[in-house]
Amino acid sequence: MRILHTADWHLGKRLEQSERTDEHQAFLDWLVLTLDAQRIDVLIIAGDIFDTGSPSNTALELYYAFLRKVKDTCCEEVIIIGGNHDSISTLNAPQSLLKYFNVHIVGGVPEEFTDQIIQINNSAGEPALLVCAVPFLRDRDIRLSIAGETTLEREQRLKQGITDHYHRFIPHIASFKDQGVPIIATGHLFAAGSSTSDSEKEIHVGNLGQIGADQFPEAFDYVALGHIHRPQKINQVDHIRYSGSPIPLSFSETSDRKIVLVIEFEGPALTLIEEIEVPCTRKLLRIKGDLLQVKNKLTLVENAAALFPAWIEIQVETNSFIYELEDELQALVAGSDHIERLFIRQVRTGAIKNLNEQSQDLAALNELDPETVFERKCESAYPGEDHAGLMDTFKQVMSYMQEKEQE
Repeated sequence: MRILHTADWHLGKRLEQSERTDEHQAFLDWLVLTLDAQRIDVLIIAGDIFDTGSPSNTALELYYAFLRKVKDTCCEEVIIIGGNHDSISTLNAPQSLLKYFNVHIVGGVPEEFTDQIIQINNSAGEPALLVCAVPFLRDRDIRLSIAGETTLEREQRLKQGITDHYHRFIPHIASFKDQGVPIIATGHLFAAGSSTSDSEKEIHVGNLGQIGADQFPEAFDYVALGHIHRPQKINQVDHIRYSGSPIPLSFSETSDRKIVLVIEFEGPALTLIEEIEVPCTRKLLRIKGDLLQVKNKLTLVENAAALFPAWIEIQVETNSFIYELEDELQALVAGSDHIERLFIRQVRTGAIKNLNEQSQDLAALNELDPETVFERKCESAYPGEDHAGLMDTFKQVMSYMQEKEQE
């Protein structure tokens, strides 16, 4: 039994106002070919299929077209769980129909707990794999709010709630374990010790709900996780892993290696965990320095291996606002066939900006996402200071509001 583990596609994701459709389409086309090339029996997608709870028609078309193409491959079963970005109702809407095509969807925790358990049979009709398809666990799934509880008490309740949810599977899977059937669990959560990028939204407000590798039941032979965009093991435990996102979702992921994970079982034994690198179709690059350094670095950019021209975030360090900066840098790359778009920032190294300069910086507000707007406001109000705490609080509020919209 060969299984491919991927997650965090974020179909419909924009980088500021720039569409990522071409990159997602290229990845999905590659994945269809990879399913056959790697002789995959089961595909697991561990959450955040979409970037928002109300995906665009383009994002939905990518998703359904991919599922249709999977049926022409050797992959017999697809298992999809909801992430914190996904709408439960959007994912679950075609659930009954897609089940006839062996596409199993668990958008949120179902009313019947055992509906999260998916049995995969071999050609003889015998159980060959059991998947405990746990989606993103919302607060209402794992705990009841208690008035007046402290932060520490809330943290303990969240951790215990997540841990208890996974341990509830033990009596339901024990007989399969005794028969030598391999058991896989999924999850969309923040695990202790994982390394994040700028593009993950904090979940379980402030990551209070993070759990360690030792809190997953030993009965699970592999745990397929989503939410963190950098591929990694949890607490150096080989069989508990994040696959990471298949394309870089922010400029903080420019140096990350993008992969999918192929795992193989021989009977009950996990015999292989292999990282398959996803081809980079568009480079996201980050250039920092003063204006002269930025210009020099910009002229040296190469993009020979990528399918699409590069996007570059430029951070120009300056003592005073440079009014013609964008025109100057755009002219430098005009006619280039390997650079498509510049995302230009001015980083003040001198005194606090006056009101006119701040107005210039925020002239293109309608082109920015809320997180970028808030970050720039912090930079203008508190220059030279660490804004990590403010940004974390803002992300918590945004995540809470998004979850409320999906209810």
